[in-house]
Amino acid sequence: MTDIKRYGMGARMSEAVAYNGIVWVAGQVGTPGDDITAQTKTCLAEVDRILAEAGTDKTRILSAQIWLADMADFPAMNAEWDAWVPAGHTPARATGEAKLAAPAYKVEVIVTAALA
Repeated sequence: MTDIKRYGMGARMSEAVAYNGIVWVAGQVGTPGDDITAQTKTCLAEVDRILAEAGTDKTRILSAQIWLADMADFPAMNAEWDAWVPAGHTPARATGEAKLAAPAYKVEVIVTAALA
């Protein structure tokens, strides 16, 4: 693969960009107003959807960055992550606390994956 392919391209950003066998997925957020569990589930479902559109899946995730608005939500987010990530396919991962784009967002998930 030598051409850049963009998925869900908008005026400001794309949902994902693939190049040279790698796909970078933009930060995915949950539904404002939902609790951390529901927002995390939504983020991860969106990651699944975008990876499938690019022709790959979560078993091929190389790295993940997770931003939490409040580190007190770390255990609840991890419970959803642990249920979602396939055994034997855990990526390199970093989690930090950050002020997100809107106060109602509790979590943002960003991944990089190998294409199938």
